[in-house]
Amino acid sequence: MKNLIILLVILTASISVNAQDTKHAFKKAEDVVFASPEGFDLTMDIYTPETGKSAYPVLVIIHGGGWLINNKSIMDEMSAYVASHGEYVVCNINYRLLGDQDNTVTINEIVEDVFGAVLWVKDNIGEYKGDPAKVALTGDSAGGHLTEMVVVAGDNLKSHGFSKAPYGFNPSYLPKGKTAEQVAAANGLAVQAAIPSYGAFDMVAAAKGSFEKDANFFWQMGGAKARGLFGNEYNVEDNLAMYKAVSPTYLVPNVSDKQLPPQFFHVGSEDTTTPPVAVKAYFDKVKTAGQSAEYWLYEGRNHAYLDSGANEFLGNSFEKDAIEPLNRMIKFLDSVFY
Repeated sequence: MKNLIILLVILTASISVNAQDTKHAFKKAEDVVFASPEGFDLTMDIYTPETGKSAYPVLVIIHGGGWLINNKSIMDEMSAYVASHGEYVVCNINYRLLGDQDNTVTINEIVEDVFGAVLWVKDNIGEYKGDPAKVALTGDSAGGHLTEMVVVAGDNLKSHGFSKAPYGFNPSYLPKGKTAEQVAAANGLAVQAAIPSYGAFDMVAAAKGSFEKDANFFWQMGGAKARGLFGNEYNVEDNLAMYKAVSPTYLVPNVSDKQLPPQFFHVGSEDTTTPPVAVKAYFDKVKTAGQSAEYWLYEGRNHAYLDSGANEFLGNSFEKDAIEPLNRMIKFLDSVFY
């Protein structure tokens, strides 16, 4: 009986902690298909807060993983936290990885999948109480790169994609009856805020380094053979314009030419994957261009601190490391939308 009482006390304490941690309930629609490029279904999970509002701003979450591993499940805990602690409809999305479709996916196609997700959200999120006129993006690591591509290159849409120069993007989903060019003319990919979390912003430098080589262990983790971001027939030396077109660091506009939405950049002080010096250099470029942006250095943290669960290799856990940055992110979003 004594052991039973102790067990009940432990269970009660656990329930109490969880109840305090969750501010409000939410509904979750799982694996909603938003596009099927070449028969490859792309899905998202959609979280809707249950706080009685008729409409909420929307946060699209783009997972990381070096464009080679992971899926939206790595952002499950983050999505639930934002949906239960903030008043935002959350869309946690998948996209094709480089190793998908027999290791033929190219980096521009990944960008096109994310562009398609944002366009689908704007067309359909009203069914989930989301406000299509109030959309924010966030992504970590590779997802930070993809977030920033929407922000700085969302108006570079072309039906021919990367089949010829000048290079542009043909989203995996387009509004019915619209071409890529028509969407660009209408500024269809404009968003109201962005939070690139410990992102990678220079694919030229990545390609000149080890990314496209066997030394990049993400290829092995993703079950694919190392190759170029655009396939074996392309390399950065001979096709620099292609690599620059997917590198935000070369695409930041001056505010007099194009005003970007307010952004919040953050990175761990101990991050060796996307080092603070690289993230800060990109942030400085954004600020020098006259754009609105904030920067926060998360002391003592390594890479991927927003991921679900725990990562023994990096020394992170969601419970220990994600809550402070998530609260800062919600505060930033609130300053934009509320």
